[in-house]
Amino acid sequence: MNDRDIVGLFLERDESAIREVSAKYTSYCSKIAANILGSYDEAEDCVNEALMKAWESIPPHEPEILSTYLGKLTRNIAINRRRRTLAGKRGRGEADAVFEELSELVGGGESAERLHDYKALVHEINVFLYTLPEMKRNIFVCRYWYCDSVPEIAAEFDISKNKVYITLNRVRKSLLEYLRKRGYEL
Repeated sequence: MNDRDIVGLFLERDESAIREVSAKYTSYCSKIAANILGSYDEAEDCVNEALMKAWESIPPHEPEILSTYLGKLTRNIAINRRRRTLAGKRGRGEADAVFEELSELVGGGESAERLHDYKALVHEINVFLYTLPEMKRNIFVCRYWYCDSVPEIAAEFDISKNKVYITLNRVRKSLLEYLRKRGYEL
């Protein structure tokens, strides 16, 4: 079943929408959550919660790209769960490394000013990403959106782990420079 048909089932409040979306996207969402949480058991709970949130939010929301919508729901749930259960702990999941790598860009605290500027920052990051060659952009997204490990990314793109590390480092530095030129003090 295609995504438009599945969204149509949600809009009609047909419970088979959950079955269809589960069959099509459970694996995709589980990988996102497991990369963040470091556990497929916890990931399963996040995916179930994401499917429930999709049921609650469609309608009124009608996502244009169902996979992205479900991925975002799952990612947010996994990050929130991680924050609650692993506050102050280290060493679980790929997310620790991802958050550490990005810390130079986003800093530690979340002041009211930072939250206010969040949408503008997200927009600037997206603009920057579309200036990159497709492979670099995809490597960055795999690492920092999906929290894929460096070996997974290397295998996905058939490149060395070292090339992944170098690419990520260079893109982070370029992003930092790009944001600073636009007035962000990071």
